[in-house]
Amino acid sequence: MRNAAAALGLIGGLLALLMGMVSFGYTEAIYRWGEWPDLFELPENVDAVRAMSVLAPLFAIAGAAMARYRALWGGLALAAAAAGLYWAFGIGFPAIFPVSLCALAAMLALAARRPDRPKSHF
Repeated sequence: MRNAAAALGLIGGLLALLMGMVSFGYTEAIYRWGEWPDLFELPENVDAVRAMSVLAPLFAIAGAAMARYRALWGGLALAAAAAGLYWAFGIGFPAIFPVSLCALAAMLALAARRPDRPKSHF
């Protein structure tokens, strides 16, 4: 389950990165060149879109990297990424795959059976 969580989290994080770059660029373009009514309009939650465009892919990729060896921390990071993506983008066609992949990876990482091994950090 840990390997599946790592793979799904990485795919979800890369899709979130792509969606985040497009979303951040879209909001920046609208700020610079203005809105066109009924064609290009600024979303209501611009700050949330911009913040989650940067933070959610970072949490997803970091959670996927941690999922194999620290499943609890990786699962929590993946869950935070999924929740942030859902909060900022909702469930629409562009966001459904990153949100669902990150959420599934979080569930798999948190449901991993064997406990994490205690390690000394020094």
